[in-house]
Amino acid sequence: MMQKNFSMQNNVKTPAQIKSFKRLILALSIVIPLSVALLFEIKVEGLDFSFLPPIYATINGITAVLLVSAVIAIKSKKIKLHQNLMKTALLCSLLFLTLYVLYHISSHSTPYGGAFPGIYYTILISHIILSIGVVPLVLFSYFYAWQGDFERHKKWTRFSFPIWLYVAVTGVAVYLLIAPYYG
Repeated sequence: MMQKNFSMQNNVKTPAQIKSFKRLILALSIVIPLSVALLFEIKVEGLDFSFLPPIYATINGITAVLLVSAVIAIKSKKIKLHQNLMKTALLCSLLFLTLYVLYHISSHSTPYGGAFPGIYYTILISHIILSIGVVPLVLFSYFYAWQGDFERHKKWTRFSFPIWLYVAVTGVAVYLLIAPYYG
């Protein structure tokens, strides 16, 4: 059976280990957004990471492509390809987060100066809120796949996939809308 051959199955065996991983996921789901929010208050003078926004926007675009490709792979029963695409998407998201933080600790926020600010801020606010919520969804989805618990994995991915895809795509949209106003 396809699921029994899944190479990541049963990596954490004891209930205590499973509980520890779940606690770690919940802790990361709180610590990551709080850390990012606090870092907006920190400005490190003398650093110039003003070149990063188009790079991390591109990484968001790559993440979106990887996510769609991973869904196509799993629907085609290409399990190893799906695993590799998802690991790469996770790495891209981690790289995005790192570059995003570097930019924001060295630069002040850019005010939006374009037409239709209501559209921009609607996209931006939904992007921010969902980027916070997607952290536990993605981590739990990955954890259940890693455990070989595909029923739970499928239940979690029903929510995590569209939200993660939305966050990746709107990250690109936010960049394209604000890019003309970078100083």
